[in-house]
Amino acid sequence: MLLEELRKAGKVIVGMRQTIKAIENNTVRAVYIARDAEEKVTSAAVRSCTEKSIPLFYVDTMAELGKACNIKVGAAMAAILE
Repeated sequence: MLLEELRKAGKVIVGMRQTIKAIENNTVRAVYIARDAEEKVTSAAVRSCTEKSIPLFYVDTMAELGKACNIKVGAAMAAILE
């Protein structure tokens, strides 16, 4: 259920740099983070989402998040854009 919204979203970005940039530009509706991603990779995004009250969802694995984003590799984070 959680990943269905991500799979059906029209505009999705994948990856740390793109997600953080979108958060800073206030163009993000929701952020998804893999639980098995390194904290040093995800901490800035988590902090920014908390500060800006952006919904933050956790996915069990990077592989699962990558699959939901229709990529063949794992993803540490992804976001649905406005």
